[in-house]
Amino acid sequence: MPGKHREFQSRLIVTGVDADGRSTFVSDGPTTDRLVADGYTRNHLWQATQVPTPVMAPNGPGDASVIPPPPAGYNYVITAFAPDSEWDYEGGYARILAESGAGDAVDPTDAPGMHTTDTIDIVTVISGEACVLLDTGETTMRQGDTIVQRGTKHAWRNRTDEPCVISAVHISVIR
Repeated sequence: MPGKHREFQSRLIVTGVDADGRSTFVSDGPTTDRLVADGYTRNHLWQATQVPTPVMAPNGPGDASVIPPPPAGYNYVITAFAPDSEWDYEGGYARILAESGAGDAVDPTDAPGMHTTDTIDIVTVISGEACVLLDTGETTMRQGDTIVQRGTKHAWRNRTDEPCVISAVHISVIR
């Protein structure tokens, strides 16, 4: 079914400590910070504005429409990528990155989708398949596979007919 990725929504459960010092559930429900775009639906679950992070720090001022994490922090997201065949991958990828605050990650002379971010990204495929393209080749990731993307030029492709769901931590880096 085309557009199936648009339905994807994550549940976020947050723990804390009550007045008596006991562990407790602070919140439990669907994430409200979502970005539904042509090529993906991004659920922004958690953000820290600094590392190390105080253990009881509140969720940072995250915004699902902004990809880069804070300069000294990180973002945690779960994203459902639409199949490439369902949207204008070649013309739309750079536009989506620009609209998400990562427009400077794109070099217009590169192949569509290629971009470089100032982050270390730890990405695990939850379901489906994702092709990771680099300057020197590509590999297909399947359920349970993890990549540590260390600020190098890359692109993501979903060449299947089903959404690909990934979990990712984006950590700011120093170049």
